[in-house]
Amino acid sequence: MTDTLKQWSGKAILVTGAAGFIGMHICERLLDQGLDVIGIDNLNGYYDVSLKQARLARLERRAGFQFVRLDIADREAMQRLFDAHRPARVIHLAAQAGVRYSLDHPHAYADSNLTGFLNVLEGCRSVAVEHLVFASSSSVYGSNRKLPYSESDTVDHPISLYAATKKANELMAHSYAHLYGIPCTGLRFFTVYGPWGRPDMAYFSFTRDILAGKPIRLFNRGDMQRDFTYIDDIVDGVLRISERPPAAAEGKARFKVYNIGNDRPVKLGHFVEVLETAIGKEAVKEMYPMQPGDVQATHADLTEIRRDFDFDPATTIEQGLVRFAVWYKHHYGLDGHSGEEIR
Repeated sequence: MTDTLKQWSGKAILVTGAAGFIGMHICERLLDQGLDVIGIDNLNGYYDVSLKQARLARLERRAGFQFVRLDIADREAMQRLFDAHRPARVIHLAAQAGVRYSLDHPHAYADSNLTGFLNVLEGCRSVAVEHLVFASSSSVYGSNRKLPYSESDTVDHPISLYAATKKANELMAHSYAHLYGIPCTGLRFFTVYGPWGRPDMAYFSFTRDILAGKPIRLFNRGDMQRDFTYIDDIVDGVLRISERPPAAAEGKARFKVYNIGNDRPVKLGHFVEVLETAIGKEAVKEMYPMQPGDVQATHADLTEIRRDFDFDPATTIEQGLVRFAVWYKHHYGLDGHSGEEIR
């Protein structure tokens, strides 16, 4: 255990959204380090609940993990949780995700991403947590045409309600850092993918449809580019950051925002070719116009996170999609094997 980790030994770490894609992986890595983890999740039906339950089952077999099922929008339950466990650190990943879903279900975003985040902040304030790390999103950059996206760019023009709630989270966290001295770090995630991922993400639905012989839909007629970031690289970055709260500086809040991505954008056409190779089957492609709330390209400027945390994502899209395809076939019983899940 490193000197940095020793200071957290014996102190509980709260992870919200623990049954989610990133949340499960974060919890596993913390448990690998011998730390105690309290995971919370409401197991909502935004996507296949059985996948969330399977992730949770992996965690519940581990020593040091405690699960509490609750909705972060429940003010009283959240305060009871903080009062009972008094976590030293909080890694807040629970949120209503998805750009397109926000077009038809706006109140889900207000409840989880605004009210829920306020309850997390209040809980952190009540127990004086030593560091709050929370999920923001590359969606805050909106239709910004300057690439790569930098943390210093203006993000005042979101083009989806989801993006607006994530920008609001950054503002809310800054105010709590300023008013109450809570060290807060926001992470703008860029298209995270990998084993145990979210079924609503393109790479997951593409895999499902290709294997089933169904056509896949390419929006903007395939003229898209994304900064795909493999889950292991994301976890490495999140944990490095969570171990080091923002330093105090005269006249400034202990608050910081970082891009966390891959810095190697991939064109959608190439992405599909790599996925076809990984799966071993060619896709049937259908072309569609751009969807409301989508952007044509994303690209993370990693200058700040590299400088401050020596963050250097190492996984190529070829490596990552092969690992995902192997996991997918095994998890859904398409590889002829059964038994213990593989990573």
